[in-house]
Amino acid sequence: MTSVQGTAVDVPTEDGVADAYLARPGDGSPRPGVLLYQDAFGLRPHLRAMADRLAGAGYTVLVPNVFYRHGRAPVVELPEFIDPSARPRIFEKLRPVMRSLTDDLAMRDAGAFLRRLDESPLVADGPVAITGYCMGARLALLTAGAHPDRVAAVGGFHGGQLATDAPDSPHLVADRIRAELYFGHADDDPSLPPQQIERLEEALTAAGVRHRCEVYEGAHHGFTQADTAAYHEGAAERHWAALLDLLKRTF
Repeated sequence: MTSVQGTAVDVPTEDGVADAYLARPGDGSPRPGVLLYQDAFGLRPHLRAMADRLAGAGYTVLVPNVFYRHGRAPVVELPEFIDPSARPRIFEKLRPVMRSLTDDLAMRDAGAFLRRLDESPLVADGPVAITGYCMGARLALLTAGAHPDRVAAVGGFHGGQLATDAPDSPHLVADRIRAELYFGHADDDPSLPPQQIERLEEALTAAGVRHRCEVYEGAHHGFTQADTAAYHEGAAERHWAALLDLLKRTF
């Protein structure tokens, strides 16, 4: 681990300005870029800590507030620790915000986030990697399909609704992807039942995408998020090992 510097940054988009967090090694040298997509709870201290950990491993990491159209993060008030009793109140406010982020809007923003990494002197030349959590895993998969020439690797963790039977399901972009993909699925996850895991695997295999999908037994949806009751330390550390191994192979 190296020393890390983190700063708040603003990212111009076609629809305004997204607030974001940029973490990077303290020596100021250009490093491979990583776009980190949030879970539903959004940009907050825990995600900044995750970005810092990645930066300490040698990467420049951008964590945008994908809900910026509704204000700067956090877009809803969050407790320091999100326990089950707090979730209904939080999601009552978050659901309309989440629904408002259509795939078209998200991919328009993805272009802006990738440009911000491209233009930064702290990011090495070449393609970038993406990691995403919960809803962020969906955004990561879609971004890999929308920008195949810019995305070299994707790590998605406890993602939901990745391979539905809807005509706009994320798995349908598989034939456009050039990146290597790794998915760490939560065990017994209502948002990603076994039939969706199988459908995702089949689509990636049929498209010839380099990938690995693993189910983390005993880990619930949200297992990487240490400020929530879903956190599972063993599964979270397994996720870090898998993600860092993916990045090491990529860069």
